[in-house]
Formats: sequence, C-alpha cells, structure tokens
Amino acid sequence: MGKTNQKRIIISVTNDLVADNRVHKVCTTLEKMGFPILLVGRELPKSPPINQRNYATKRFRLIFKKGPLFYAEYNFRLILFLIFSKTSGLLANDLDTLTANFIASRVKNVPLVYDSHEYFTEVPELIHRPLVKKTWEILERRMLPHIKHAYTVCESIAKIYHQKYGVPFQVVRNVPSKKTFPKKTTGQKNQSEKRIIYQGAVNIGRGLEQAIHAMKYTENVKLFIAGDGDIKPQLEHIVATENLQHKVIFTGRLPLEELAQLTATADLGISIEEDLGLNYRYALPNKLFDYIQAKVPVLVTNLPEMAAIVTKYQIGEICTSLEPQELAASFREALFNTEKRKLWESKLPFAAGELNWEVEENVLVELFENVYSHAPKIPVE
Repeated sequence: MGKTNQKRIIISVTNDLVADNRVHKVCTTLEKMGFPILLVGRELPKSPPINQRNYATKRFRLIFKKGPLFYAEYNFRLILFLIFSKTSGLLANDLDTLTANFIASRVKNVPLVYDSHEYFTEVPELIHRPLVKKTWEILERRMLPHIKHAYTVCESIAKIYHQKYGVPFQVVRNVPSKKTFPKKTTGQKNQSEKRIIYQGAVNIGRGLEQAIHAMKYTENVKLFIAGDGDIKPQLEHIVATENLQHKVIFTGRLPLEELAQLTATADLGISIEEDLGLNYRYALPNKLFDYIQAKVPVLVTNLPEMAAIVTKYQIGEICTSLEPQELAASFREALFNTEKRKLWESKLPFAAGELNWEVEENVLVELFENVYSHAPKIPVE
C-alpha cells in the first residue's frame, strides 16, 4: 500500500498490551476516527502473543523487569523511539510513561494527551515506601502543570488534579462496550447454589482475603476469583488451610470473552476495595461496569465513587464492613433477598444502556478532535 498523509498517534503503556482493556478501547475509538495508531508496551518472558488488532503494536524487550531500573530503562528506550518516530501526537498512559512522552513532545513539538488511569501517587503499593512515593510526586509536580490535555477515570480524581495543578481533567470512565448475553434460564435463576464473581487484579486492598474468610459463614455459595496478582499464592494458602476448596475457585487470568461469559453466569459481582489511601477511596473499577453490563447485581464497599453508582442506578448493595461474618451477612442479603434482587434486576438494563463505551467514548472523540484539528499530517504506510 502506498503512503497517505494522516495524523498518526503513538500511545504508550508499561504493560504487555495483552489485557489492558481500557487502552484497547481507546485505540479502537481513535482508529475509527481515522487516526493510524501505534500502541507501544513491553514484552515479558511469559507474555502471550497479541491477538490481531485493527491498529499496530510494538513491545520492547527489556533487561530489567521491575523496580527503578525497569522504569528508567523503559522510559529511556521510549524517549529514543518516540523522538525518531514519525507521529502527529502522543498519548501517555499513567505517570510511569509520562516522562518519556513529555520530553518527546517538547523535542518534536507535537501535542501530548495524558490518560491517568488512577491516582498514581496514592496507590497502596507506594503508601509504605516514602522515598519511591516522593520520587513519583516530584516527577508529577514537574510535568503535570504543563499538560494541556488530560483525562482520568472519575470525577473525584479529576477534581484533585485540577485543584493541585490547575489542569482541567476530563472524565472517561472504565466502562465496557455493549454486550449481549444469553438470558439465564429459569433453572439457572432458581439454582440452589449461588455464584459470586470477583474479576481483576489479585492484589492487596481488594477485600479478597476477607471475602474468602466470609465463605466460612455461607452455604450453597461459591466464590470465583478470576484474575492473577501478587497475593494469589497467599490467598490459595488461606483456602487450603481453611479447607474451602469446594467454595472458592481460582480461575486465573482469562481471555476477555471467556471472562465475560463466566461473569454472566454469576448471581453477584463484588468490588469491595479497602480504603487504603486516596487511590482506592476514589476507585471506580472497570469490573463494576463489567458486572453491570452482564446484568449482574453488585456488592461494593461504601467508597464514594462506587457507592454513588450503586445508589443512583439501584443495582446492588453497599456493605459497611469487611469483617468476615458481617461480609458474609452482606453476601446472603444480596444473594437471597428476593425483593431486592427483583428491583436490582429491573434496573440493570437501564444502567447497562447508559454505562457503556459507545456512550462514554463521545468524551474522547470530542477531546481528540479539538487537540488534533490543527496537528500536522505525516506520511503513513
């Protein structure tokens, strides 16, 4: 194919591109708008191949896999790559890619858009590491006041960034694309054994240890933990020690379609993050919206962003305690209170119709149309 003059955007992340659904949706939307996209990440020793996509991808093979040397190596490689690549603009995902993008955008004089997936400097992994936290805060203070185009995952984080740095952040929530699921049969609806689903990272602060202990106080209920992460071995040890193998099932990280099918069979989806710092306090996880799209009632902790969604749309229960026996009582209420479940199930289709990517992407479309209306076109193969 010959060259055409188009406005190419290079998007960068620090993951292996396989399971980052937010970034995939953004790439797909921008590709539909007519932007040739190149998504850049890294390849790990166990990274599976990338399925064929409508946009181009590139993964760096790095010497270092984690820690300060990884971030330094990745951003050094990324700076060189961005500076010597033909592009009309850049999109940096999270603070750990911003340094390279910030420098390259200045050198090349091209627009930079920043997508903050979370309140990065307040993640639980940094709370007890003051030196590392301070380093990220210094980088953030140096760059964010100079960012002109930015968006994040919820109103609370957008307000914090605006107050701290005077930069207006738009909100693009982690909502899924519209999906059609087969209706559950009458037999499934009346099944005596109920299913609880947790999907996402198996990391600290997600309420998973408490959920497992709560299963000791439930009957005819199974908990499916669909994901992988740092504390999975510890959780598996708890399950074995407490002899809960018949009640708690670890599926591992599943392909997106397989995960969606499993979620649709559940009776309750949980998003029970602990209040471990501001990042979790203002969390609005994509799993919450995945449950809603699958028409599955939800149980969330009483954190402002998640509780606001549940209250507004009346699609589930808000629990006030993660103490195992009290959490088990919340499980039973959400699973077996027939009147509440009838209400939630009647409200879920409306919520799913509003909280989907086909609606949410309009914010992204308007933002990028404004940013790139005067950007230069470049030759693209």
